[in-house]
Amino acid sequence: MRTEYLTSLKNPRIQALRGLKDRKGRLEENAFLVEGDKMVREALASGFPVRALIVREDRTIPEGLPEHLPVYVLPERVFSALSDTRTPQGLAAEVAMQPGKPEGGRLIVLDGVQDPGNVGTILRTADAAGLDGAVLGPDCADVFSPKTLRATMGSIFRMGLLFPENLADCLKTLRGEGYSILSSQLDGEPFYERRPVGEKWALVIGNEGSGVSAEVKAEATHRVRLPMRGGAESLNAAIAAGIMMYELTRRETEGGQGKR
Repeated sequence: MRTEYLTSLKNPRIQALRGLKDRKGRLEENAFLVEGDKMVREALASGFPVRALIVREDRTIPEGLPEHLPVYVLPERVFSALSDTRTPQGLAAEVAMQPGKPEGGRLIVLDGVQDPGNVGTILRTADAAGLDGAVLGPDCADVFSPKTLRATMGSIFRMGLLFPENLADCLKTLRGEGYSILSSQLDGEPFYERRPVGEKWALVIGNEGSGVSAEVKAEATHRVRLPMRGGAESLNAAIAAGIMMYELTRRETEGGQGKR
């Protein structure tokens, strides 16, 4: 463990870490910043390479760190300049963008979901429901932004992630590999009366306002909608995704899918 005290906001290392608060800086450094004890623990236990630990000077440096890991100790004013939270916990980590690819037959697919809270919540719910990974189209909110990361509550480190340049082409490939592609849309067939989907499936959640794009709909094997028994015309994207993910995995566990 290499400990270094960094006291100036003009320090090049501090400036690079501050840049991770913005998407441009994250792409330039191929890294992102996580904050708080839980997220740092999750990062250290994951397959993501942790480049450095950042500790406020009033905090105790955690024990059991890898010997090669640099530790930067910062005064409060410098740490606060890096932080994206109102009440920083005094612990952060610089993590390389090296997510694992999805492995398995149960995927959540996001097509233009733009709210960071929705993206993070969907990933957290997918992790809880036992899905194998997530596919995020190019128009989605940045999964490595501070707000999205907080919403995942650490699930970002347990989900295989794929970022195709062309989402429709990616789904076409999955269809060729035997996946059922379920498009969630208001004009679909009733979700609870859907045709069987098999063991390999990808559930598509569309943009909060415009829904699933036409190009992605064209690749769907199933077009489904949740029942609206009350006065609401639609559901929040993360809520709808959670209901369907849990139902799909429940039916799989009980054996067989399709009409109830």
